[in-house]
Amino acid sequence: MKNLVWFRRDLRLKDNTALLHACKDAADGVVAVFYITPAQWTEHNDAPLKVDFWLRNVAALSKSLAKINIPLLVEECNQFSEVPDAVLALAKKHGCGDIFFNREYEVNERRRDESLLQLATEFSVSIHQFHDRVIVPPREIKTKDERPYSVFTPYRKRWDKIAADFGSVQKTPPKQKALNIQPSKVPDSVDGFCFDDLPTELWPASEDEAQRRLEMFAGKIDDYGEARDVPALAGTSGLSPYLAAGVISPRQCLAAAINTDAGAIGGEGGATTWISELTWRDFYAHVMVGFPRVSMDLPFKEKTKKLKWRSSKKDLEAWKTGQTGYPIVDAGMRQLNQTGWMHNRLRMVTAMFLTKNLLIDWREGEKYFMEKLIDGDLAANNGGWQWSASTGTDAVPYFRIFSPFSQSKRFDTEAEFIKQMCPELTEVSPKAIHDLNKLAKALKETGADYPAYIVDYKESRERALAAFKAL
Repeated sequence: MKNLVWFRRDLRLKDNTALLHACKDAADGVVAVFYITPAQWTEHNDAPLKVDFWLRNVAALSKSLAKINIPLLVEECNQFSEVPDAVLALAKKHGCGDIFFNREYEVNERRRDESLLQLATEFSVSIHQFHDRVIVPPREIKTKDERPYSVFTPYRKRWDKIAADFGSVQKTPPKQKALNIQPSKVPDSVDGFCFDDLPTELWPASEDEAQRRLEMFAGKIDDYGEARDVPALAGTSGLSPYLAAGVISPRQCLAAAINTDAGAIGGEGGATTWISELTWRDFYAHVMVGFPRVSMDLPFKEKTKKLKWRSSKKDLEAWKTGQTGYPIVDAGMRQLNQTGWMHNRLRMVTAMFLTKNLLIDWREGEKYFMEKLIDGDLAANNGGWQWSASTGTDAVPYFRIFSPFSQSKRFDTEAEFIKQMCPELTEVSPKAIHDLNKLAKALKETGADYPAYIVDYKESRERALAAFKAL
């Protein structure tokens, strides 16, 4: 019988665990499938740019699979709940006795897969699941009392010791038996998602592009420790959209980091700093599996359910559109709106401004980021938001509130990035841009058409401290 491999967020040929196993003993060939689920993606607040990126990578994947005689079928089910029946019907139609896929860890995805497991037993179809989205499987690292870790540092110490055992890059699957099945045409539109005016030129699709970015980054990884925090520099890898869609594997990234001169798990230098970021990615998936409430709109710290958040549509809209009067915050939000991506340092700055200075519920920000981000990933996005809001696991203490002016002065000293994103500040000096008191005066002197502060910084800080102390 044939094997069926179900692609989800693992849109690559190389180092793909489920695909490799599906190809190992497939005497009669392999069929592949990808499901478009418009209503579910809408419910998950997936960004149009991200959905477009997925489809472009599905098209690239289809061409790669065709070269090894695997036809990729693209089918549509509105919701995840419809997919298990559709997968089994497809397996029956093409004579597939075994179904292979890589695990996903979110609550809705796990319920979908559990439903498939139950149905498959009734239909005598074998299911083969694999860990592939992370380096170390979520339940592999536990505390002494067999509980999931909720603090990053001890988790990282354990991760460092065992990651190499899980991080080996696997072989590319060999050519399979040719089948008389035509691959599907990948649609260039999806109901409910508008693909007009997207900055697709910033995010080319394909494994080759992901590998090119990885190789370029590996050549400058020694500088990553410092360059990653400077938004005016291309100091990050630019791989997050490709990791989120599975166009490149975290194992490939780990291997590249280890292979650089400075690279060693637990060592020093830029490569080790980047490995730490890969560890955070694993950690947030580990937290989501161990504490599933975080993927159900609930805070990790349960006492923060009682936090008295403000409701201000005006302030929320000003934050979304980059019109807060705080330059580094506005620059970050405009970058998000224009490119579908935001520099990681600015994700923390903008998230903390919304949740502390504006005291607006972190879920509003989490949702908006997902609606815009090309690299939107529930575990990482939720983890970052709850960290900034002091509601999450191993979160920043509530009394540690970033000053937007200190952050911009430190990481955008000459205001290069701010002026790129906020051109109305072109004639304002960096010193004024980085100073709470000087900025208003400089705006009057230059006549810059830039909004006044929507909130007093000191008063907003005290308001946030009072709200958390009240818990």
